[in-house]
Amino acid sequence: MHVLVTGAAGFIGYHLVRRLLSLGHSVVGADNCNDYYDVQLKKDRLAALRAMPEAASFRFELLDLANAPALADLFARENFSHVVNLAAQAGVRHSLENPRSYVDSNLTGFANLLECCRRHKTGHLLFASSSSVYGLNAARPYAVEHNVDHPVSLYAATKKSNELMAHAYSHLFGIPCTGLRFFTVYGPWGRPDMALHLFTTAIVRGEPLKVFNHGKMRRDFTYIDDIVEGLVRLLPLPPAPDPLFDPQNPHPGRSSAPWRIYNIGNNRTVELNEFITTLEDALGMKARKEFLPMQPGDVEATWADIDDLAAITGFSPRTDLREGIARFVAWYKEYYKA
Repeated sequence: MHVLVTGAAGFIGYHLVRRLLSLGHSVVGADNCNDYYDVQLKKDRLAALRAMPEAASFRFELLDLANAPALADLFARENFSHVVNLAAQAGVRHSLENPRSYVDSNLTGFANLLECCRRHKTGHLLFASSSSVYGLNAARPYAVEHNVDHPVSLYAATKKSNELMAHAYSHLFGIPCTGLRFFTVYGPWGRPDMALHLFTTAIVRGEPLKVFNHGKMRRDFTYIDDIVEGLVRLLPLPPAPDPLFDPQNPHPGRSSAPWRIYNIGNNRTVELNEFITTLEDALGMKARKEFLPMQPGDVEATWADIDDLAAITGFSPRTDLREGIARFVAWYKEYYKA
């Protein structure tokens, strides 16, 4: 495969590119390397990719998907067999302060990408959605057939919009599109704005952890290698129109178009207090905790029903939380010399 991976300097993108290269595929990575978090971490991820034995099959483009002419030029120069869109303005709380960046990256950028896939007849577009689309829905575990009409953040609203935009292009132009709703991904090279990185830094520095909802939040923490395994299994499986699709009773995750939506998670929910205790054990240090109420835009719990994904790919998460956190801590100590 000749694959375009957008967001290649990001956390998930970096790990996916590594895996694709190790499998013998050629990859063009695109990223705008914005300063939402430490740009040096993004540069170091790219340096690690360039240091791989398979680096000759990798090329990086500094590119913003909102720049339609530049993106169109990239597609014109390359003959991508597959596209994986992981580029997005991430973060729920940041969307309360800087909504314009979410419109530019997650809506305008994705629309530009769909248009390029249409014009160049991409074989399969795999794109990142999010568990945040479930919003106010309290039915758990979250299943794809559940209602996602009540997002509680602009970030979540843009991710649901991506699913709808992809369906429209799939229906109108026959583009095979698969959306994956990620559930709290963690692991080495993870984002500094996410809980595991923030908590580790605070504990190492002896600073208090900001523990929202008094630690009663629950999350379906999914290790990065498991996420990548699901991605690489799905990539060569473009969806076909569902012959059993019933317009009188439409399934929210399937269609008469070549379009599908899947959850990808660990299929287990963990309380934040347990998560912190596991991190303390891995570090051999105790945390100072500052208990706070729920933050605007957050949901109390996430939990993925992954039966549909397992049925099509055989996907099954393998990494225990204790093992995954230990691997992150080992990376953190090496990278930050902590």
